[in-house]
Amino acid sequence: MLRSLWVKFFLLLFVVSLVALSSAFFLRGLMVRDFRDYLEGEMEDRAYRVVASMEGTYEKHSDWKEDIIAEDAVWAFLMGLETRLKDMNGSTVMDTERAIRKLSPSMQRRIMAISETRTSAEKGDFLPYPLFLEGKEIGLLEVRFLLPEKEFIFIRRSNQFLLISLLVVGGSAILFSFVFSKKLIDPVRKLESAAKAISEGDLKSRVEILGRDEISRLSETFNTMAQHLEKQESLRRKLISDVAHELRTPISAVRGEVEGMIDGLIPTDKEHLNSLNEEINRLRHILEGIEELSQAEASSMWLRKQDIELTPFLTHIIERFSKLMLDKGIAFEIQCAEKLFVHADPDRLSQIIVNLVSNAIKATDRGGIVWVKSGKQNSDIFIEVGDTGHGIRPEDLPYVFERFYKVSEGGLGLGLSIAKDLADAHGGRIEVKSEYGKGATFTVFIPLQAIHNFS
Repeated sequence: MLRSLWVKFFLLLFVVSLVALSSAFFLRGLMVRDFRDYLEGEMEDRAYRVVASMEGTYEKHSDWKEDIIAEDAVWAFLMGLETRLKDMNGSTVMDTERAIRKLSPSMQRRIMAISETRTSAEKGDFLPYPLFLEGKEIGLLEVRFLLPEKEFIFIRRSNQFLLISLLVVGGSAILFSFVFSKKLIDPVRKLESAAKAISEGDLKSRVEILGRDEISRLSETFNTMAQHLEKQESLRRKLISDVAHELRTPISAVRGEVEGMIDGLIPTDKEHLNSLNEEINRLRHILEGIEELSQAEASSMWLRKQDIELTPFLTHIIERFSKLMLDKGIAFEIQCAEKLFVHADPDRLSQIIVNLVSNAIKATDRGGIVWVKSGKQNSDIFIEVGDTGHGIRPEDLPYVFERFYKVSEGGLGLGLSIAKDLADAHGGRIEVKSEYGKGATFTVFIPLQAIHNFS
């Protein structure tokens, strides 16, 4: 149960809420403590004022006059102090109760009415305050603080408010933690379900994309991956069908001719042996294409890089196609900066360019043009192969570098995929632009930092 991501998120949010509420309790305790300290300090100041008043009374009359001391005691009581005055012999001269009894009945009622607003629950003990006159002790005033009931009402109501807040806010926090953690985990569960479906072979499984957060982008990436997997699976099945078809034809031809030779129906002369050799070469070409793709994908090829001057390198490659272009009536142009070098594997780079030029020639009709350009662009060396041929349909353009994807009939659809893998192996890339019916342009980029220039 605790391994569930939802439970972990819920517990995390719950703990955060609990910490927040605990902080509220802690802060409330500090506030109440400071409030009580303030009240005690205020009462302490009042006590010293009463002490000063009684010392002044004694100095004025040179004795403790009960009537006058009673007035001070009543005044102290009105300020929230219960007092008890003792002389040097320890005898009680006056206390709050006796002082109130000396008042008239109407004044007693008023004083008692005021006293009802005072609390008796937390009176505490009497605190001693010695009385002095010119450095000589003249008596002792004992004081007990009587806090106003409204102050305790404030504390009690703050406790009630905090308890209600705990129930409401804490309950809401738990509810929201439950809802939001579930809402947060639901897309992850859907991704898990879709991934499981794909692992079981359902490549059409997709997840719904809601919002633009990280999980939404993850869902979008997942759908893109699933789409590519579905496309790759479709291409794989088509490849198997195409390879079976491509292999069936030369194998059937070889088998037929060999059986005819065995039966004596076909002579074993040079002409028929050359025919067998051509069919065997077709088989070898198919297998080499699949092997080259496998090597390129696995990055198992060792690149033997060296400094290549592009002008003679590209010119030599184009010369291989000169007769083919002459027979088709295709014009050719080459534009290459002088003394431009690239650090690459000549065999693998030649394989890329040969593949692109070959495709350009196949796509171009009589009277068309094929061109090759090279130069520097930003931090790259580029080699561009373009034509004025048939071009590529917009719906095919995103998939031209996919394995086994064939834009036109013939072949296995491996050439451009191999070219892309070889460009990637050099730390570069290959891009394509095309307008259907007007031709296509393929551009190979090699990082400039891999270049060695010579003067």
